[in-house]
Amino acid sequence: MADLIEADDGLPAGEVGIWAKDKHSRLRRYLDISRAARKKFLAGASKSAAFIDLFCGHGRARVKQTGEWIDGSAVAAWKISLEGGAPFSDMYVADRDPQCRAATVERLKILGAPVRETPGTAIEAAATIAKIINPHGLHFAFVDPFSLGALDFQILRSLARIKRVDMLVHVSAMDLQRNLDANLGSEAAAFDAFAPGWRENIDTNRSRLETRRQLVEYWRSLVEGLGKSPSERMELITGNSNQPLYWLLLIADSALAHRFWNAATHTGQGDLF
Repeated sequence: MADLIEADDGLPAGEVGIWAKDKHSRLRRYLDISRAARKKFLAGASKSAAFIDLFCGHGRARVKQTGEWIDGSAVAAWKISLEGGAPFSDMYVADRDPQCRAATVERLKILGAPVRETPGTAIEAAATIAKIINPHGLHFAFVDPFSLGALDFQILRSLARIKRVDMLVHVSAMDLQRNLDANLGSEAAAFDAFAPGWRENIDTNRSRLETRRQLVEYWRSLVEGLGKSPSERMELITGNSNQPLYWLLLIADSALAHRFWNAATHTGQGDLF
Protein backbone atom coordinates (compact mmCIF):
# COMPACT_ATOMS: atom_id res chain seq x y z
CA MET A 1 0.00 0.00 0.00
CA ALA A 2 1.15 3.56 -0.70
CA ASP A 3 1.64 5.92 2.23
CA LEU A 4 -1.63 7.08 3.75
CA ILE A 5 -2.53 10.73 3.87
CA GLU A 6 -5.16 12.62 5.81
CA ALA A 7 -8.08 13.62 3.62
CA ASP A 8 -10.02 16.87 3.68
CA ASP A 9 -12.59 15.16 5.93
CA GLY A 10 -9.97 14.06 8.47
CA LEU A 11 -10.14 10.34 7.58
CA PRO A 12 -7.36 8.27 5.96
CA ALA A 13 -7.03 8.43 2.16
CA GLY A 14 -4.70 7.56 -0.68
CA GLU A 15 -3.59 9.08 -3.97
CA VAL A 16 -4.81 8.19 -7.45
CA GLY A 17 -4.01 9.15 -11.01
CA ILE A 18 -6.22 11.64 -12.80
CA TRP A 19 -7.66 8.83 -14.93
CA ALA A 20 -9.63 7.67 -11.87
CA LYS A 21 -11.97 10.57 -12.60
CA ASP A 22 -12.75 9.06 -16.04
CA LYS A 23 -13.46 5.67 -14.46
CA HIS A 24 -15.82 7.13 -11.88
CA SER A 25 -17.51 9.27 -14.50
CA ARG A 26 -18.49 6.09 -16.42
CA LEU A 27 -19.64 4.43 -13.20
CA ARG A 28 -21.80 7.36 -12.12
CA ARG A 29 -23.26 7.80 -15.57
CA TYR A 30 -24.28 4.14 -15.82
CA LEU A 31 -25.85 4.16 -12.37
CA ASP A 32 -27.77 7.32 -13.17
CA ILE A 33 -29.03 6.05 -16.53
CA SER A 34 -30.17 2.76 -14.96
CA ARG A 35 -31.93 4.35 -11.97
CA ALA A 36 -35.46 3.70 -13.30
CA ALA A 37 -34.82 -0.04 -13.58
CA ARG A 38 -33.35 -0.05 -10.07
CA LYS A 39 -36.31 1.91 -8.72
CA LYS A 40 -38.74 -0.79 -9.87
CA PHE A 41 -37.01 -3.36 -7.68
CA LEU A 42 -36.76 -0.96 -4.76
CA ALA A 43 -40.53 -0.45 -4.91
CA GLY A 44 -41.41 -4.04 -5.81
CA ALA A 45 -41.83 -7.13 -3.67
CA SER A 46 -38.10 -7.63 -3.18
CA LYS A 47 -37.36 -4.04 -2.12
CA SER A 48 -33.76 -4.82 -2.91
CA ALA A 49 -31.17 -3.28 -5.21
CA ALA A 50 -27.70 -3.54 -3.72
CA PHE A 51 -24.30 -2.12 -4.68
CA ILE A 52 -21.23 -4.34 -4.30
CA ASP A 53 -17.66 -3.00 -4.24
CA LEU A 54 -14.98 -5.66 -3.69
CA PHE A 55 -11.95 -3.32 -3.93
CA CYS A 56 -13.39 -0.28 -2.18
CA GLY A 57 -10.15 1.42 -1.08
CA HIS A 58 -10.44 4.32 1.35
CA GLY A 59 -13.54 5.97 -0.12
CA ARG A 60 -11.70 9.24 -0.75
CA ALA A 61 -8.52 10.08 -2.67
CA ARG A 62 -6.34 12.97 -3.76
CA VAL A 63 -5.56 13.24 -7.47
CA LYS A 64 -1.77 13.28 -7.84
CA GLN A 65 -1.70 15.57 -10.87
CA THR A 66 -4.07 18.26 -9.57
CA GLY A 67 -4.30 17.92 -5.80
CA GLU A 68 -8.10 17.82 -5.89
CA TRP A 69 -10.08 15.48 -3.66
CA ILE A 70 -12.48 12.95 -5.16
CA ASP A 71 -14.83 10.32 -3.76
CA GLY A 72 -14.02 6.64 -4.00
CA SER A 73 -16.23 4.36 -6.05
CA ALA A 74 -18.61 3.23 -3.30
CA VAL A 75 -19.12 6.77 -1.98
CA ALA A 76 -19.63 8.11 -5.51
CA ALA A 77 -22.11 5.32 -6.25
CA TRP A 78 -24.15 6.01 -3.10
CA LYS A 79 -24.30 9.74 -3.81
CA ILE A 80 -25.45 9.36 -7.43
CA SER A 81 -28.10 6.78 -6.45
CA LEU A 82 -29.39 9.15 -3.78
CA GLU A 83 -29.44 12.11 -6.16
CA GLY A 84 -31.37 10.06 -8.74
CA GLY A 85 -34.10 9.13 -6.27
CA ALA A 86 -33.24 5.41 -6.35
CA PRO A 87 -30.79 4.89 -3.46
CA PHE A 88 -29.31 1.43 -3.13
CA SER A 89 -30.97 -0.72 -0.47
CA ASP A 90 -27.60 -2.10 0.67
CA MET A 91 -23.97 -1.08 0.15
CA TYR A 92 -21.70 -4.13 0.39
CA VAL A 93 -18.09 -2.95 0.67
CA ALA A 94 -15.00 -5.12 0.81
CA ASP A 95 -11.24 -4.66 0.69
CA ARG A 96 -8.53 -6.99 1.89
CA ASP A 97 -6.94 -4.06 3.76
CA PRO A 98 -9.01 -3.50 6.95
CA GLN A 99 -7.90 0.14 7.23
CA CYS A 100 -9.09 0.92 3.71
CA ARG A 101 -12.37 -0.85 4.29
CA ALA A 102 -12.95 0.89 7.63
CA ALA A 103 -12.44 4.33 6.09
CA THR A 104 -14.99 3.63 3.35
CA VAL A 105 -17.46 2.22 5.88
CA GLU A 106 -17.12 5.32 8.05
CA ARG A 107 -17.62 7.67 5.11
CA LEU A 108 -20.74 5.80 4.00
CA LYS A 109 -22.16 5.77 7.51
CA ILE A 110 -21.69 9.55 7.77
CA LEU A 111 -23.77 9.86 4.58
CA GLY A 112 -26.50 7.64 6.03
CA ALA A 113 -25.87 4.75 3.63
CA PRO A 114 -27.05 1.22 4.52
CA VAL A 115 -23.49 -0.11 4.54
CA ARG A 116 -22.61 -3.79 5.00
CA GLU A 117 -18.92 -4.32 5.68
CA THR A 118 -17.59 -7.60 4.27
CA PRO A 119 -14.13 -8.69 5.45
CA GLY A 120 -11.63 -10.87 3.64
CA THR A 121 -10.17 -10.93 0.16
CA ALA A 122 -12.25 -10.10 -2.90
CA ILE A 123 -12.59 -13.84 -3.57
CA GLU A 124 -13.86 -14.48 -0.05
CA ALA A 125 -16.12 -11.43 0.00
CA ALA A 126 -17.72 -12.28 -3.35
CA ALA A 127 -18.52 -15.80 -2.15
CA THR A 128 -20.01 -14.46 1.11
CA ILE A 129 -22.12 -11.80 -0.56
CA ALA A 130 -23.50 -14.22 -3.15
CA LYS A 131 -24.83 -16.37 -0.30
CA ILE A 132 -26.47 -13.65 1.77
CA ILE A 133 -27.73 -11.08 -0.74
CA ASN A 134 -31.45 -10.87 -1.48
CA PRO A 135 -31.95 -13.38 -4.34
CA HIS A 136 -34.94 -11.48 -5.74
CA GLY A 137 -33.34 -8.05 -6.13
CA LEU A 138 -31.54 -6.28 -8.96
CA HIS A 139 -27.93 -5.78 -7.93
CA PHE A 140 -24.82 -4.05 -9.27
CA ALA A 141 -21.18 -5.02 -8.65
CA PHE A 142 -18.15 -2.84 -9.34
CA VAL A 143 -15.08 -5.04 -9.78
CA ASP A 144 -12.10 -2.70 -9.83
CA PRO A 145 -8.89 -4.65 -9.02
CA PHE A 146 -5.39 -3.19 -8.91
CA SER A 147 -3.96 -5.69 -11.43
CA LEU A 148 -4.95 -8.38 -13.91
CA GLY A 149 -3.91 -11.11 -11.46
CA ALA A 150 -6.21 -9.66 -8.81
CA LEU A 151 -9.16 -10.16 -11.18
CA ASP A 152 -9.38 -13.80 -10.15
CA PHE A 153 -12.05 -15.63 -12.12
CA GLN A 154 -13.40 -17.07 -8.87
CA ILE A 155 -14.75 -13.58 -8.14
CA LEU A 156 -16.87 -13.52 -11.28
CA ARG A 157 -17.92 -17.12 -10.77
CA SER A 158 -19.31 -16.28 -7.33
CA LEU A 159 -21.05 -13.09 -8.44
CA ALA A 160 -22.60 -14.91 -11.41
CA ARG A 161 -24.53 -17.08 -8.95
CA ILE A 162 -26.62 -14.03 -8.05
CA LYS A 163 -29.82 -14.21 -10.10
CA ARG A 164 -29.86 -10.58 -11.22
CA VAL A 165 -26.54 -8.80 -11.13
CA ASP A 166 -24.84 -6.38 -13.50
CA MET A 167 -21.06 -6.17 -13.17
CA LEU A 168 -18.83 -3.32 -14.27
CA VAL A 169 -15.36 -4.81 -14.54
CA HIS A 170 -11.87 -3.29 -14.80
CA VAL A 171 -9.51 -5.35 -17.02
CA SER A 172 -5.90 -4.17 -16.97
CA ALA A 173 -4.69 -3.40 -20.51
CA MET A 174 -1.38 -2.22 -19.07
CA ASP A 175 -0.67 -5.65 -17.55
CA LEU A 176 -1.49 -7.30 -20.86
CA GLN A 177 1.06 -5.12 -22.62
CA ARG A 178 3.81 -4.51 -20.10
CA ASN A 179 3.84 -7.90 -18.37
CA LEU A 180 2.87 -10.19 -21.24
CA ASP A 181 6.23 -11.89 -21.73
CA ALA A 182 6.78 -12.36 -17.98
CA ASN A 183 3.39 -13.99 -17.57
CA LEU A 184 3.74 -16.20 -20.62
CA GLY A 185 7.01 -17.58 -19.28
CA SER A 186 5.93 -18.03 -15.66
CA GLU A 187 4.68 -21.24 -14.13
CA ALA A 188 2.46 -19.26 -11.76
CA ALA A 189 1.29 -16.48 -14.05
CA ALA A 190 -1.28 -13.83 -13.23
CA PHE A 191 -3.07 -15.13 -16.30
CA ASP A 192 -3.83 -18.41 -14.46
CA ALA A 193 -6.06 -16.53 -12.02
CA PHE A 194 -7.52 -14.20 -14.66
CA ALA A 195 -8.30 -16.81 -17.33
CA PRO A 196 -7.95 -20.36 -15.98
CA GLY A 197 -7.15 -22.84 -18.74
CA TRP A 198 -5.51 -20.24 -21.00
CA ARG A 199 -2.39 -22.39 -21.54
CA GLU A 200 -4.42 -25.03 -23.36
CA ASN A 201 -6.40 -22.51 -25.40
CA ILE A 202 -3.94 -19.77 -26.43
CA ASP A 203 -1.33 -20.07 -29.20
CA THR A 204 1.62 -18.19 -27.73
CA ASN A 205 3.65 -18.59 -30.93
CA ARG A 206 1.60 -15.85 -32.56
CA SER A 207 2.53 -12.17 -32.47
CA ARG A 208 2.27 -10.40 -29.14
CA LEU A 209 -0.70 -8.43 -30.45
CA GLU A 210 -2.50 -11.61 -31.49
CA THR A 211 -1.64 -13.32 -28.20
CA ARG A 212 -3.23 -10.46 -26.25
CA ARG A 213 -6.30 -10.57 -28.45
CA GLN A 214 -6.64 -14.33 -27.99
CA LEU A 215 -6.33 -14.04 -24.22
CA VAL A 216 -9.05 -11.40 -23.94
CA GLU A 217 -11.37 -13.36 -26.25
CA TYR A 218 -10.75 -16.54 -24.27
CA TRP A 219 -11.58 -14.69 -21.04
CA ARG A 220 -14.77 -13.37 -22.61
CA SER A 221 -15.71 -16.96 -23.55
CA LEU A 222 -15.24 -18.00 -19.90
CA VAL A 223 -17.61 -15.22 -18.85
CA GLU A 224 -20.16 -16.43 -21.38
CA GLY A 225 -19.76 -19.91 -19.90
CA LEU A 226 -21.13 -18.50 -16.64
CA GLY A 227 -24.33 -17.65 -18.49
CA LYS A 228 -23.49 -13.93 -18.59
CA SER A 229 -22.91 -11.60 -21.54
CA PRO A 230 -19.80 -9.39 -21.65
CA SER A 231 -20.43 -6.13 -23.49
CA GLU A 232 -19.06 -5.65 -26.97
CA ARG A 233 -18.15 -2.13 -25.93
CA MET A 234 -14.93 -2.09 -23.89
CA GLU A 235 -14.19 1.44 -22.78
CA LEU A 236 -10.44 2.09 -22.80
CA ILE A 237 -9.17 4.38 -20.04
CA THR A 238 -5.81 5.97 -20.87
CA GLY A 239 -3.06 7.73 -18.92
CA ASN A 240 -1.38 11.13 -19.19
CA SER A 241 0.53 10.16 -22.33
CA ASN A 242 -2.46 8.37 -23.86
CA GLN A 243 -0.99 5.00 -22.83
CA PRO A 244 -3.59 2.21 -22.39
CA LEU A 245 -4.32 1.57 -18.71
CA TYR A 246 -7.44 -0.55 -18.52
CA TRP A 247 -10.77 -1.36 -20.06
CA LEU A 248 -14.15 -1.08 -18.43
CA LEU A 249 -16.81 -3.46 -19.68
CA LEU A 250 -20.23 -4.52 -18.51
CA ILE A 251 -21.21 -8.11 -17.75
CA ALA A 252 -24.98 -8.49 -17.65
CA ASP A 253 -27.91 -10.72 -18.67
CA SER A 254 -30.26 -7.97 -19.72
CA ALA A 255 -30.22 -6.37 -23.16
CA LEU A 256 -31.50 -3.23 -21.46
CA ALA A 257 -28.42 -3.11 -19.22
CA HIS A 258 -26.19 -3.28 -22.29
CA ARG A 259 -28.14 -0.43 -23.88
CA PHE A 260 -27.56 1.59 -20.72
CA TRP A 261 -23.81 0.85 -20.95
CA ASN A 262 -23.69 1.91 -24.59
CA ALA A 263 -25.36 5.17 -23.62
CA ALA A 264 -22.98 5.68 -20.70
CA THR A 265 -19.85 5.20 -22.80
CA HIS A 266 -20.30 7.98 -25.30
CA THR A 267 -16.58 8.20 -26.15
CA GLY A 268 -16.62 5.03 -28.24
CA GLN A 269 -15.01 1.63 -27.95
CA GLY A 270 -11.38 1.56 -26.84
CA ASP A 271 -9.09 -0.52 -29.02
CA LEU A 272 -5.82 -2.00 -27.85
CA PHE A 273 -5.47 -4.47 -30.71
